[in-house]
Amino acid sequence: MCRLRDLHYPALLRWFQSSTSLPVAIFSDFFLGWTQSLSSELGVQWVVFSPSGSFNYALNISLCLEPLRMDLQDVKQTLSFPKLPNSPKYSLYQINPLFRLYKDGDPDMEFYRRNWMENLESWGVVFNTFSELESIYIDHVKKEIMGHNQIWTVGPVMMPSEDNGLDATNRGGSSTVEFNELMAWLDSHQENSVVYVCFGSRIVLTRKQTDELAAGLEESGVNFVWCIREPEARRVSSDDDGVIPEGFEDLVSRKGFLIKGWAPQVAVLQHRAIGVFLTHCGWNSTLEGISVGVVMLTWPMGADQFTNMKILVDQMGVGIRVGESSQNIPESSTLARVLAESVDGNNEQRARAKMLREATLSAVKGGSSDEDLDSFVKAVNELKPKTSSISNEM
Repeated sequence: MCRLRDLHYPALLRWFQSSTSLPVAIFSDFFLGWTQSLSSELGVQWVVFSPSGSFNYALNISLCLEPLRMDLQDVKQTLSFPKLPNSPKYSLYQINPLFRLYKDGDPDMEFYRRNWMENLESWGVVFNTFSELESIYIDHVKKEIMGHNQIWTVGPVMMPSEDNGLDATNRGGSSTVEFNELMAWLDSHQENSVVYVCFGSRIVLTRKQTDELAAGLEESGVNFVWCIREPEARRVSSDDDGVIPEGFEDLVSRKGFLIKGWAPQVAVLQHRAIGVFLTHCGWNSTLEGISVGVVMLTWPMGADQFTNMKILVDQMGVGIRVGESSQNIPESSTLARVLAESVDGNNEQRARAKMLREATLSAVKGGSSDEDLDSFVKAVNELKPKTSSISNEM
């Protein structure tokens, strides 16, 4: 982020200097807090966009206002956040390392913390979430963090839908399977009978995680699609990381469909055969899962994923805890039992998931997210360009 600022700040400033008119606002990601200085220098408003939820946003601000001061040796010690709604508790290993390893005077850490503090100075914040999912945290951001109501929730921004013109088959990278082959395999299975397993586009499972997951899938007897992130030598600590056990593909050839590399996740989740999603709880995956009404088996790995897990399991009741990074790797027998039970059409999580799906659809089809988007556009249209205070000297 430091390099982004050093490279782009002067370039953007030069561009604005050569422009005959100024924008009414700068709209930037929450990791680009330095654009607050740019907007201030230009004399225009600044809007922060949060691609993740308001709960995670509130937690990050809390960690910036009160940096951790504790013994970091015991990663399982419990941290409490009584100032946040529901007074959430986290084990230390569940906290983003950028906050957990914070040290006074470290330039990278200080820049990261300052970035979040600068977000507090924004004119408004737009969240990729919706009120029915995070109402108490949205209200908290308005009243306790930002101190104003210029907070808009317009998500899910990338809403999976068959009629929104989004070609789900062409999003992302390369895969080892043909899309039509995958769809044909899913077509051959009954509704809600298949578990989709994916840990996102960045996570490479350790050997221990991979072995337990593979054994659990085999023992459970469930039908599954497993998207496997293949290892890259420069990004993993062991040659065995991310490698499925020898002979596994043959053992599960009648029950499982393996994808190495990228998977057309939106299209897979939309298929009627998918009833369960074993996920790392990344925010995009979280929104995509609740948007189609599947049961979520949670295995967060880092970043905001432990917070998203709390929303799915503790607050919305659509998720079931499975594992937690490398600190809590489920035994294969336990995982097999949870997998088998999760495809049971009578579980309570499925009923809640269907209700949450309807709430999600309503939000983007004339409901709260549509209304907030209209409100945001109206508010921006009412802004007037301010007189630039840019100097012609760099």
